Amino acid sequence: MLKLLWIGLGGFLGAISRYALSGFIYRVFSDPWMPYGTMACNVLGCFLIGLLGGLSESRQLFAPEIRLFLFIGLLGGFTTFSSFGMETFNLMREGQWFPSLMNVILSIVLGLIAVWIGFNITRIR
Repeated sequence: MLKLLWIGLGGFLGAISRYALSGFIYRVFSDPWMPYGTMACNVLGCFLIGLLGGLSESRQLFAPEIRLFLFIGLLGGFTTFSSFGMETFNLMREGQWFPSLMNVILSIVLGLIAVWIGFNITRIR
């Protein structure tokens, strides 16, 4: 039960952080032609999960509860794209180039198809 509280607290803070950063970015770019706010959150989340994952692995800095809070909660609430980035990076680092490439292609293509299907389901009368 305590694990769920750590994850929930991190997710709460991560989602609020995503909302705040994304809103700030959209105010800076008053007429964006791309979703810069979401991209900023995704890229920052990937950087942070790489940085914290590297520190965790090389220096064993984080207790299990803190790892849940940071990786699943905070960064998961901030962007699940960071998890995707870390998992793909780990596959590449292990020399598993085909699975890493397939993860990228399938995640993007299937994700876009899923968005299209979900969106179009709302159009059915």
